[in-house]
Amino acid sequence: MAVAPWPFGGLCFRFRDQNPEVAVEGPLPISRCGSCKRRVTVMAAVAANVAAAAEDQEPQREAVPGLESQRLQIENGESGRGRPLRAGESWFLVEQHWYKQWEAYVQGGDKDSGTFPGCINNADLFEDQVNWHLKKGLVEGEDYVLLPAAAWHYLVDWYGLEHGQPPIERKVVELPSVQKVEVYPVELLLARHSDMDTTHTAQFSRTDSVDLVLRTAREQFLVNPQEETRLWIKNAEGSFERLCNTRVTVLDAALKTGQVVIMETRNKDGTWPSAQPQAVNTALEEDENFQGQPGICGLTNLGNTCFMNSALQCLSNVPQLTEYFLKNRYLEELNFCNPLGMKGEIAEAYADLVKQAWSGHHRSIVPHVFKTKVGHFASQFLGYQQHDSQELLSFLLDGLHEDLNRVKKKEYVELCDAAGRPDQEVAQEAWQNHKRRNDSVIVDTFHGLFKSTLVCPDCGNVSVTFDPFCYLSVPLPVSHKRVMEVFFVSMDPRRKPEQHRLVVPKKGKISDLCVALAKHTGMSPERMMVADVFSHRFYKIYQLEESLSSILDRDDIFIYEVSGRSAIGENTREDVVLPIYLRERTPARDYNNSYYGLMLFGHPLLVSVPRDRLSWDALYHILLYRLSRYVTRPSSDDEDDGDEKDMEDKDNIPKPGHVAGGSSQDSGPEQAGPSSGVAGGSRAPVDSSPGPSHWPQRARRKHLFTLQTVNSNGTSDRSTFNEDTHAQPYIAIDWEPEMKKRYYDEVEAEGYVKHDCVGYVLKKAPVRLQECIELFTTVETLEKENPWFCPTCKQHQLATKKLDLWMLPETLIIHLKRFSYTKFSREKLDTLVEFPIRDLDFSEFVIKPQNESAPELYKYDLIAVSNHYGGLRDGHYTTFACNKDSGQWHYFDDNSVSPVTENQIESKAAYVLFYQRQDVARRLQPQPGLPDPPASPACGSPPNSEFMDVN
Repeated sequence: MAVAPWPFGGLCFRFRDQNPEVAVEGPLPISRCGSCKRRVTVMAAVAANVAAAAEDQEPQREAVPGLESQRLQIENGESGRGRPLRAGESWFLVEQHWYKQWEAYVQGGDKDSGTFPGCINNADLFEDQVNWHLKKGLVEGEDYVLLPAAAWHYLVDWYGLEHGQPPIERKVVELPSVQKVEVYPVELLLARHSDMDTTHTAQFSRTDSVDLVLRTAREQFLVNPQEETRLWIKNAEGSFERLCNTRVTVLDAALKTGQVVIMETRNKDGTWPSAQPQAVNTALEEDENFQGQPGICGLTNLGNTCFMNSALQCLSNVPQLTEYFLKNRYLEELNFCNPLGMKGEIAEAYADLVKQAWSGHHRSIVPHVFKTKVGHFASQFLGYQQHDSQELLSFLLDGLHEDLNRVKKKEYVELCDAAGRPDQEVAQEAWQNHKRRNDSVIVDTFHGLFKSTLVCPDCGNVSVTFDPFCYLSVPLPVSHKRVMEVFFVSMDPRRKPEQHRLVVPKKGKISDLCVALAKHTGMSPERMMVADVFSHRFYKIYQLEESLSSILDRDDIFIYEVSGRSAIGENTREDVVLPIYLRERTPARDYNNSYYGLMLFGHPLLVSVPRDRLSWDALYHILLYRLSRYVTRPSSDDEDDGDEKDMEDKDNIPKPGHVAGGSSQDSGPEQAGPSSGVAGGSRAPVDSSPGPSHWPQRARRKHLFTLQTVNSNGTSDRSTFNEDTHAQPYIAIDWEPEMKKRYYDEVEAEGYVKHDCVGYVLKKAPVRLQECIELFTTVETLEKENPWFCPTCKQHQLATKKLDLWMLPETLIIHLKRFSYTKFSREKLDTLVEFPIRDLDFSEFVIKPQNESAPELYKYDLIAVSNHYGGLRDGHYTTFACNKDSGQWHYFDDNSVSPVTENQIESKAAYVLFYQRQDVARRLQPQPGLPDPPASPACGSPPNSEFMDVN
């Protein structure tokens, strides 16, 4: 606050808030007040000189009031000492002795009295006569008195101020629950980051903003206006803390006298000196002279952070957002007090990345600080797991919006339904309500407006609302077919397992899988059983009526041929399907080697055996036949005469029919346990393969392996079974290591052949982006998990819902929903979506009445693409982006950047598309006279073909 100069005897006193100055104007017509005698004659001389000077230069001044009038004006009234303190006002210090002298003078009532105080002299309040610093420990009422600005000006007008002394002006500050005059301002020691040992002292009121501290430091150290600076405070323990919010006061920032405040200047390459680790100093020196195209800068992969790099590269190539940060417009809009924001930290971290990437001084940068900030505010991104680039993009846009929200205090806004009003009116109201709470550069750039229409299926009530959106998540047309790979195992032991690729209904059943396989093999679906094989055992054996959705793409599915089904009757032969495991005895690591362990190996089998011909010996020969392709039968030299008794003993072992819970004479169906998944009587197989009767029976031939009943995991032996149980029997073929090595051919056992169908390439028809947008705007019925409460019916309803586009943003983000998640399955759709590079026309999708004279308001050009290569469990993200300055497209693969042509951009990997409205592109052109970028700019050397051949 500048105060008009008060001329007195040729002295012109200017009173300012921070740095009061004393200016001497013209010759001094009087001698210094300090040399005058305290007599009335002196006052008369002063008055005469003042009058003489006024006659030459100034209009006639008012006469000095009487002593009583002076006392009343200084002591009482609105301008006197008794007035209350008001925050922000200026009060002045007057030396106590002089003031007491003045009080005695005016109270005496005699102008000729010897108590005349003379000029105001505050010399006793200063430490020195050079810097005019106040003495420490001055006490009000003992050393000085405080006068409001008006009273001070009266006294100076009447008596003058000692020559050379500055007025001691102090502000009234509002502290918690009290207001007081700030006699001692905060003295800060200002220093530069490059020279923290050299400090400069500056005084600030506690009500001054930190921005004034920053401006003072910039003036003190002669910083160019184009350079960006920020402040740090050095704490007592030697640590440093950022002063992020420059709009708070010195008091709110807790700055104290004697505290060191350090000003840091951003480097030309966009980095801050304090943010450069010592470990990379060498690399920085090497790149010190590097000068490349701004924006052509890679991002180092910190460990599975390609998703973050891809999202950042896309966002960095949105021209108006990047210009917003490069021109420091964000500094004025940082919102540090938004409870929904991140205290400006995400915005500042992103700004640092943008400034570095677009400085032109880096080939690639390490986004470690940004990654740490993201993990701090979004715990799902902590660590180094793989994530979705679209999910990070959604978080980042929301975080930037809240950090830069111009609305400091959000008001409550009640959402209103259309209630029959015109769409134009309802939409305008919805957008205004949205802007009352959300107003930022993100809203300006990315937010549009939906029209949502809900119709109650019962009462027909229609609800129309308009909702803002930041991006479009459009579905891809989903095929109702599914491709599954299976292995078919024939009952003919001479045939190797066959790999088949089958096309089945997505919502089909296991029986549909068997029917599809039957078309390739000519085998009846009735003679098939489907199983999931995992770790050499049956993870699950499926029933025909089970859903295919329970089978994942990564599962190893085997379909076994078994004997045909037959009806249950008096003369029918009921068969048993036995799951067969292969195990090898291995010496356990025991100190006496007395215990032998058993380890599963090879592929398990499903073998159908006639119940009325079951015995251990018969089962042995059946299995030996089934394994004959890769198990060699022992020759006559391997006969062992000592096994005859053992063979007789084995014939007396209970038949597996007993193990299954019934006798061979039972006519009822054999029921399988619910956990086994093997049908008994309802699917009683009949063995049509050559049985033991076709082989020469040699009771004394040596056995290659032994048989043992086991549990479904193949880990525990079961020597006895309760006949009442319905548990499915599992049989293990146990091999001795020497016998396995001698007679079992592992290479042949693992062999399989590929059916011709495996070589077929199932080409999917490409989909146009416009088809995805049409699918997005079609009517759908709400799911049971997300019903709508109808205000008319007063209950939740599965209403029909339709979304329409009402207003589109400057930059439109389109998210292709390639990842599909259901209760039983997850898949990635690798459908090729054909999207235009230029002139994507939304005029047919926007239902708001259009301005036909401005067609560019509905046409968009592509500026960036986030790509995802790979599947669900693993993958890699990259980016295509068009540089806003050169118009050249580049491929960003972490820290690698290479130019590409436009015909390389469209691929099955496209995941998130960034489109910019054409009128915005023209508005942002720095020189409208320049021609538009060529349609196919020169691309130099294209990227490595192994990365780019995504089709």
